[in-house]
Amino acid sequence: MTTNLTHNEELLAQYRNLLPVYNKMVEVIPAMLKDFFDKTGIIVAAVEQRVKAEKSLAGKLKLKGEKYRDIYDITDLVGVRVITFYTDDVDKVATILERLFDIDWENSIDKRKVHDIDSFGYLSLHYICSIPESSYTMPGRPEFNKIRFEVQMRTVLQHAWSNMDHDTGYKSGVEIPKVYMRNLSRLAGMLELVDDEFSRIRRELNDYRRRVQSLVASGNLDEVLLDGDSFKSYLQIGPFDALMHRIASINQAEIQEVDLSSFLPLFKAMGFKTLGDVAKMVKDFSDAAYQIACFQMGITDLDILSSSVAPQNLCTAFILKNGGGKTGLKLMFDTLNGPSENNAFMADFLMEQARDYPFMNK
Repeated sequence: MTTNLTHNEELLAQYRNLLPVYNKMVEVIPAMLKDFFDKTGIIVAAVEQRVKAEKSLAGKLKLKGEKYRDIYDITDLVGVRVITFYTDDVDKVATILERLFDIDWENSIDKRKVHDIDSFGYLSLHYICSIPESSYTMPGRPEFNKIRFEVQMRTVLQHAWSNMDHDTGYKSGVEIPKVYMRNLSRLAGMLELVDDEFSRIRRELNDYRRRVQSLVASGNLDEVLLDGDSFKSYLQIGPFDALMHRIASINQAEIQEVDLSSFLPLFKAMGFKTLGDVAKMVKDFSDAAYQIACFQMGITDLDILSSSVAPQNLCTAFILKNGGGKTGLKLMFDTLNGPSENNAFMADFLMEQARDYPFMNK
């Protein structure tokens, strides 16, 4: 008994001596991870870190201090937790850890392979790591690269369940009536399905985006539904550039590039269903849009033009030629600029000008 107590006290003394190193590690490790996440474009929900408190360590040693030869045998004194949004990203984070740190594979564990019905909140991937000297050293403290630490990787839902689990005593050994155990188990199963479903939906969305990009690049625009993803891909090929440069040449104006995504709701309001509908408007109404610009800029000396002029003039020509009149023009301004009394005045002004547009007299 005396020997065990002395051994535990020695381990605690080693802990106190290494505490400055532990505190440095919980600064360095998250910084290394976050920097690599930024470089690789991986978005995580959170990176948490902690040094095990001396009181907690003392309790652990009281139970099983004899299994540790020295303080370096205890691998969870420094703990880091990476919380991801998707289950797929847990493996991506793991790959990053393998590149940044030395992994103690013998003591690492993939708890996701557990298939117990009540195991959802415990499906973390746990790596035991150490920092190689080639990555970072702490002057005067070679122990920095000897100390092993634990990194847990889990999803947001797994993390939320685990926290709730601690509050309910679900896995704490406290006796819970079977009816509550059953309901908690059902909930765990539902959350696991939700976790998997989020990842599946993201994979399918990524596949959809790749298909859209391929169709846009190949020019098969009639096959691409008009939505946020497809319109973003469409804008990347510069569908309004030729018209915009033609308009700018009227006054040799400089083009100021702006975000054209605001035209998506307008195109939808105009009844367009596919990117092919937008492309057809560009083809059929570019000359009319240019005529509007000539009429409006002929009496000005504007030398800077927003890149939104081209699609707005296209919409103006389309609305006028298709009988949309003042109502259609006001809808255009309301959609692009937000509802305002001025929009009605601008619509009236365009209607008056429209009498002199050449394309309106054909």
